[in-house]
Amino acid sequence: MSPVINRFCLYGLLKNQRYFAAFWILAFLDKGMSFALIGTLMAFREISVIVMEIPTGAIADMLGRRWAMIVSHVAYVAAFLTFGFTTSTIAIFVAMFAFAIGEAFRTGTHKAIIFSWLKSQGREKEKTQIYGITRSWSQIGSAISVIIAAGMVFVLEDYSVIFWVSAIPAALNIINFLTYPRELDRSATPDKSRGKVMIRLWEATLSCFTSAKLRRPISESMGYEGMYNASKDYLQPLIQQMVLAIPLLTAWQTTQRTAVMIAVVYSLLYVLSSFASRYAGPISAFLGDEERAARWLWMAFGGTFVVLLLGTVTDWTGLAIVSFVVLAVLQNIWRPILVGRVANYADDAAMATVLSVESQVKSLGLAIIAPVLGFAVDRTPEPYQFAPIALFGIAISALALIPLGSDASPTSKVEEPTAASEA
Repeated sequence: MSPVINRFCLYGLLKNQRYFAAFWILAFLDKGMSFALIGTLMAFREISVIVMEIPTGAIADMLGRRWAMIVSHVAYVAAFLTFGFTTSTIAIFVAMFAFAIGEAFRTGTHKAIIFSWLKSQGREKEKTQIYGITRSWSQIGSAISVIIAAGMVFVLEDYSVIFWVSAIPAALNIINFLTYPRELDRSATPDKSRGKVMIRLWEATLSCFTSAKLRRPISESMGYEGMYNASKDYLQPLIQQMVLAIPLLTAWQTTQRTAVMIAVVYSLLYVLSSFASRYAGPISAFLGDEERAARWLWMAFGGTFVVLLLGTVTDWTGLAIVSFVVLAVLQNIWRPILVGRVANYADDAAMATVLSVESQVKSLGLAIIAPVLGFAVDRTPEPYQFAPIALFGIAISALALIPLGSDASPTSKVEEPTAASEA
């Protein structure tokens, strides 16, 4: 691979050194929060992202994508340090707002950097494959991070340290961005006029909803990504539930036993997810094309939630855990294919804006689903506490598989604004 692609992969490796990721819900439960409050915190993060994301995507397109990534990671460092050193609910919400700033500047922007570089090299057809490779390195980073995090939790029996230690790789990624080629810092259109920035923002955003070929994958992202991201962290209390139910490693404290089991399950999850991302391109080609692959993935998504329902209403907690692992694998096939579908119809100059719209819609889905799921889990009798997650997933999958009629011509794109439109 080229040195530039290696830097893209290094970004993913460092970005996913979020040592709290596999302990996120357990850490907040340890701070005295309920599932409903945790869901509200997640919704607050996503609403904050929604408010900021499209403008930051447009700013990244017009004023500098590389510097947008640097601002993003400065915000991450501030958020991680605050999470680690506070137990105040108000301070946690403030930290989550800083985290949302980081997400808003990052999402869509780095993918736009990748696609712009591929276009400059005449390699546009490799977008799903290359993005899948870079995403696979993100999953490798996650596999490494969960082992390190589990070790810290096992030794210290404290969740706080995994937050502030996460600030170190975020700071290292800032150095990585400074080594990116300078020509990737800006979009194809260097105009800095504030009026033209807003025109481009409006036109690119409007096209996401007026173009049928863009509207379909973006609306699917709201359901698929929103449901997956709202539910995936419930794997953590399920693992803890299994640890408490079986006489395994009883010489250790519950926190230590949970850390070991999380390390085992999440390491397997991330390794499988890495392979899934790497082979998303070949899987898409095998299934026919990206549109056909998406439909097959929706069916697999719904079927896995059926299995999850069986695991949550019986004593087969292991089956529920396996279901979450399968959902992660499916999502890591889905994501490169979804991004490829969106990129097929988005003009390069508006790419970060369009991808930010997609990410914003995904955030809206999570913001709607997360607090509802948290409330439902809190109110469901303990033996069936996690069944609402499966029921929501089944319902969303069924809705997504309903045909919506014919789409627009596959050649339609989000066009770069014309001179007349900018006048």
